[in-house]
Amino acid sequence: MKEFIVKGKNVGFVCEHCGRYVPPAKGTIRNHCPFCLYSKHVDIYPGDRAEVCRGLMKPLCYLERKGQLYLKHKCTKCGTVKVNKVADDDNVDELFQLPMCLD
Repeated sequence: MKEFIVKGKNVGFVCEHCGRYVPPAKGTIRNHCPFCLYSKHVDIYPGDRAEVCRGLMKPLCYLERKGQLYLKHKCTKCGTVKVNKVADDDNVDELFQLPMCLD
């Protein structure tokens, strides 16, 4: 995986799935909605904001690697699958409603 590239701005947004306002993240650029855990397909490499698809990324499952939780998303438009770190302010009740990833 390539290094994180910061081209996007750390700004709040309205989630296209649940409609809630999502504030800017602290210390990083937010990848997904902390309420419903949906994302938007905006990156080719983390942080580059160069993807043209712009489809919604549905949360599929979660996994743990070296003590860090991750979300696996699948784009509802093009089918791309991506894995992203779970943020400190993510809704853990929503997260643990997802199955644990098997792969």
